[in-house]
Amino acid sequence: MIELFGHPFSSYTWKALIAFYETGVPFTYRVIDGDHPENVDRLRTISPQGKFPAIIDGDRSLFEASIIIEYLVQSHPGSARLIPVDPGAALEVRMLDRFFDNYVMAPMQRIVADFIRAPSDRDPSGVLEAKATLRRSYVWLERRLDSSSFACGEAFTMADCAAAPALFYADWVCEIDAAQINLRAYRRRLLARLSVRRCVDDARPYRRFFPPGAPDRD
Repeated sequence: MIELFGHPFSSYTWKALIAFYETGVPFTYRVIDGDHPENVDRLRTISPQGKFPAIIDGDRSLFEASIIIEYLVQSHPGSARLIPVDPGAALEVRMLDRFFDNYVMAPMQRIVADFIRAPSDRDPSGVLEAKATLRRSYVWLERRLDSSSFACGEAFTMADCAAAPALFYADWVCEIDAAQINLRAYRRRLLARLSVRRCVDDARPYRRFFPPGAPDRD
């Protein structure tokens, strides 16, 4: 059985977990925290930076959420098709996957990281820049989502696995404008999906650790 290393409050762990839940591929969850030092030690043998999620499947080990999802699609082709067979459609899904990681998840994490720094080391200009990136991403997504249920049409794909945690936390640090009705509706659809809702619920005990402070919603 595949071993998945991650943490329930980690956005990138969510991305991989959503794919596992959608495909129904069984796995053993190896939580990375202070109560499980043996999992931390094993993770360091897989991931050169000690980053998660990562997986072990027999003699194969992989890290990076997108690669893990690609592996699930390759190794379990009979499960939910998170990457289309058609090359053109697959390319679009991969592009949106990178969009959510680079232009939603990354600036969100930059904002969160700033709260962890000592006040004397804060980077206000960097935070403003990250919020500007998020707002540009919101504008682009608002236009794109005017006629589709999910990121790349009507099918739930790897792009939506990336979108769910990215938009969940990004909206906490830079709220989506009320006028962006398509994007707000898309976020609601993602949060209503069983695979995503499971991640949200499992992460609730850790909300008090969110550095900027978790809002009383979602």
